[in-house]
Amino acid sequence: MQPNSAGTINGHSQSDSGPVRSVDRELLLAMRDGQLVGVGELTETLSVTATAVRQRVERLLQRGLIEREKVVSGRGRPTYRYRITDRGRRINGADSTELAEAMWHELLAIEDLDLRDQLLRSVATRLGRQYAAQLDGSAPLEERMRVLSQLLSARRVCSDVISAGELPVLDISACPYPTLADNTDDHSMCRLEEQVLSEALGNPVHLSQCRLDGDSCCQFSPTPQQNNS
Repeated sequence: MQPNSAGTINGHSQSDSGPVRSVDRELLLAMRDGQLVGVGELTETLSVTATAVRQRVERLLQRGLIEREKVVSGRGRPTYRYRITDRGRRINGADSTELAEAMWHELLAIEDLDLRDQLLRSVATRLGRQYAAQLDGSAPLEERMRVLSQLLSARRVCSDVISAGELPVLDISACPYPTLADNTDDHSMCRLEEQVLSEALGNPVHLSQCRLDGDSCCQFSPTPQQNNS
């Protein structure tokens, strides 16, 4: 999905992709059971003013971390109740770093290379399709790359699109998963990233520069024959 004139991706402001404030996390924790809850209940649970709760609610609504539902009771004025979204649960969930690291190292430990490559391709395809669903497949390649770069940056993957000759290049200045790929000369993560980006863009890319090979950054270049921009 392309960003609109207001600079949004997937309906949420790009400026709202940073870390969640600690006070807002407290509100998400208070809503973790998934039930509808009103401002009054949140005020009592958090021991803060209704104004403070409404400010937090507005921030979380803008980020798509909670949703609201109008409640009409008799002839009285309608009120709103709020519930955490799936996106809010993911952000407020436990840190999955240790789990990801353990699973990654178990994958690399598989002695059957064909099986290992098959599993890595399956993982890359799944990740790539998640990004692809947020891109406009009919847009020019460079435009898709720029939107993908924004999506990556929103996930704390430092990336940029650089015009280099006939085709643009996706520049990733630091490894997205340093605990998985640093201090090793194994290029499995590099191949995984190639496959993820290729699936996301709908256009094959190859790793033209790599930090593991002594380059200053990792660069992914589209395959010229497949350029459909």
